[in-house]
Order: sequence, then structure tokens, then C-alpha cells
Amino acid sequence: MATSGTGTIEALYRYPVKGLTPEPLESVELVPMGTLPFDRAYAIENGPGPFDPANPQHLQKIHFVMLMRNEELATVRSAFDDETETLVISKAGAEIARGDLRTEAGRAAIEDAIIRIVTSGLRGRPRVVVSPGHSFSDVKDKCVHIVNRQSLASLEGMLGTPLDARRFRPNLVVDNIAAWSELDLVGKKLRVNGTTLEIFKRTERCAATNVDPETGARDQKIPSFLSKTLGHTDFGVYARVLDGGRLTVGDSFEVTD
Repeated sequence: MATSGTGTIEALYRYPVKGLTPEPLESVELVPMGTLPFDRAYAIENGPGPFDPANPQHLQKIHFVMLMRNEELATVRSAFDDETETLVISKAGAEIARGDLRTEAGRAAIEDAIIRIVTSGLRGRPRVVVSPGHSFSDVKDKCVHIVNRQSLASLEGMLGTPLDARRFRPNLVVDNIAAWSELDLVGKKLRVNGTTLEIFKRTERCAATNVDPETGARDQKIPSFLSKTLGHTDFGVYARVLDGGRLTVGDSFEVTD
């Protein structure tokens, strides 16, 4: 088993509701071929849509309320409780909605809040959707999304401005590996204690990365900049969980063939 480098886990994030704000984690338990617990377990359809909870299928992000089209989402903060599956949405430090997403009334409370938050681009009443075991990821596979801190630093230097890692919706932010080297790790594995992640795909970026995750301002043109400068729009990679286990911020990992 050849080893081609080591690095560290700088941060962990999950997104219980697709398109809403990330939740930072100190540690997380992963299971084989799964996502982080509750990662993108819920989504908000943008008006009447095709998602069928009884027969869940992977759908393109265009069907959902999302930062790419609805940057106002970045102006609110969300918090999700695993035990009660209750979502709280706040703005400027004040709670504006709370709902148990397992109930019709709870989902309606969140839908009403989205109508107030998203001022343009809604195609009808939003609908909170879920199907047990389904993940509303941008890719079909259940996986984790990895962003490299050194690549982010390189991109900041190229653009001449600081960038928040959350702009790229990572599950893992890794550090201490060479800038852009993650793009060449497709087919390789990250081993963290007893956990094994297999990188299988580069992340092609969309206009959601143009939105500042703190202010909601559409202040960059990152995909077009990457395309013009590097000849591609890739930033980050997707990885499958082969062997489950616990990841903790600060853990070291090794890259192997």
C-alpha cells in the first residue's frame, strides 16, 4: 500500500437542509457508503416539483431553493436538532421560524419563512421534502465533500481577496497538503484512524460559489475565473466512505493508493 502524503482535518460541516447554512462539528461518526448524519437530509422544493418521497430519485439542484439562484438564503442562520428534527431559522440574531420537520405544521412554518426570506425566483409555494435515507446532494452518490485549505489560499491570492471556505459547501476542510493536489487524488484513499474515504470525483463549481456565505452578496465570479485561469471549474473533490469510523477536527490522515 503506497502512501503519497499526509494532512490534517481543519473543519467539519454538515447541511441538514440543502441550501441553508452549514453547521460546524467537532467530530462525526461515519458509516460505509453514507453521508454525514443528516447531511442534506431535507431540501426545499422551489414551487411544485417532481420529488416523490415514496420513490426518491436524484434531482438536479435547479428544482430546489438554493444559493445559486436565491442568495438571500445566506442572510439567515439555521440550526437543526437531531433528536427532534426541529429546524430554527434566525436573522440578525432573532428567531424568525421554528418547525418540527417531521410534522406538516412544522414544515409549513419553515415554508412560510422561506417565502418571506426569498424575495425573487420562487416558482410557487416552497415545499420542505424528505425521504428516509435519501440525501439531496448535488451528485447521486452518498458521499462527503472535501475542500483543501491550501487551494483556497492559492485562489485567494489569485483573486486578491479573502474567501470563506463555506462558500464551497465542504463537509471536510483539509490542510497541510499541497495546493490543488486534491484534484489529482481521484481514485486514491484518505485514511483517518480506522476510517477510509475514497475520492471518486472532482467538484465542478456553479454560481453558488459567487455568493458570500456571510452577507449574501453576489461578489465574485469564481467558476468563470477558474475556467479562464486554470482551464476548468473544479474546486474540491467528492469521496465515498468505504470504512466507517469517527472523524475529529485536528485528526491527521494519510493519502494512499
